[in-house]
Amino acid sequence: MIRFENVSKFYSVYGKRRVILDRVNFTLRPDVSYGIMGINGAGKSTTLRLLAGVEEPSRGRITRRQRVSWPIGFAGGFNPKMTGRDNVIFVSRIYGEDPRKVLEFVEDFAELGNYINMPTSTYSSGMGARLAFGVSMAIPFDTYLIDEILAVGDARMQKRCKELFAKRRETANVILISHSAEQIRTYCSQAVILVNGQAVVYDKVDEAISAYRRLNG
Repeated sequence: MIRFENVSKFYSVYGKRRVILDRVNFTLRPDVSYGIMGINGAGKSTTLRLLAGVEEPSRGRITRRQRVSWPIGFAGGFNPKMTGRDNVIFVSRIYGEDPRKVLEFVEDFAELGNYINMPTSTYSSGMGARLAFGVSMAIPFDTYLIDEILAVGDARMQKRCKELFAKRRETANVILISHSAEQIRTYCSQAVILVNGQAVVYDKVDEAISAYRRLNG
């Protein structure tokens, strides 16, 4: 279960407050995969970062009673001065996993070669995404967070990503941001629409998609 209780999120932009979420309340069940939809600027990525704990709410409380991943492919949590190897070991220990097993998995999947021993500041964006995706898949989560990206790299790597992700979904759910109705239908059974700083949970994906299309009309 993930619960937002009177959650507000705002930023200061050129000295003015920009409100993204305004006293939002909703609960996401642990046995359901959700899509998050909304027009550009509605706060989808911000909401995903709040779900992950990458950012804290400006006000209110978020309760997580399940193991939630960071957004798949998100490399922003790595220390750029540390090597890929040391970042993997550090993250493994935070989540109580065996660093050796996680490292073996990531080295095999990400195919970084000797770059695993170099600071992540030297990585291309693609290399960082492969490392982040590999770590996400190496550590078991109850729910995986996805911001549009379901796979990274070239065609061969994308195929490996999708096969691995399909295996993880056998025992886990997803919370997915996407503008694609078909993608939402494929991966999710319920959806959340973000509009005007509020969040509306729909029990039926098709109803959410219809509401989203009206917003874009």
